[in-house]
Amino acid sequence: MQYKYDAKKGNKQMKHRCGWCGKDELYQHYHDTEWGVASYNDQHLFEMLILEGAQAGLSWITVLKKRAHYQAVFDHFDAAKIAQYDEQKVARLLADPGIIRNRLKVNSTITNARLFLEIQAENGSFSDYIWQFSDAQPRINHWKTLSDIPVSSSESDQMSKALKKKGFKFIGSTICYAYMQAVGMVNDHTVDCFRYQELLKAK
Repeated sequence: MQYKYDAKKGNKQMKHRCGWCGKDELYQHYHDTEWGVASYNDQHLFEMLILEGAQAGLSWITVLKKRAHYQAVFDHFDAAKIAQYDEQKVARLLADPGIIRNRLKVNSTITNARLFLEIQAENGSFSDYIWQFSDAQPRINHWKTLSDIPVSSSESDQMSKALKKKGFKFIGSTICYAYMQAVGMVNDHTVDCFRYQELLKAK
């Protein structure tokens, strides 16, 4: 599953958005079409898990601008293929300026792919496993301002603890909470954002 900005589609400039996406069109498109939308697709869930880990210590827009290239060089986040990456592939990735060239993060992608496949085998799908941390449905929050939105929660603490126990890397509670926001396990759009009401109706 790929997500690329199509300039021909334009932007909803007159609608009020969450302040974090600013005026960058790529960021706005991500906010308007993907962030907070409940996802049950295993490949997308894996992609976002990897990208949120890649973000650690950086801004999300940095990762978002590299996302299309990540999709290309990481076999469109096919976990079965990534799990087979060898040292030669790792060396090529670390030489690629189109991604975040951090050996720990690249190696963690391979480790996490293997563990992702184990969870799929044990649970039937990764979606069934990961959604247990929000009681299998999106949690609707009611934040008035960006400063109200937390960086972690008891649910993200539990997710982080469970995934770390399985051996996942770059999976702290803050990363897990950002992941929950991204894949719609929580609706953290501020109440004055046009997407807040749209997602309520979609639910």
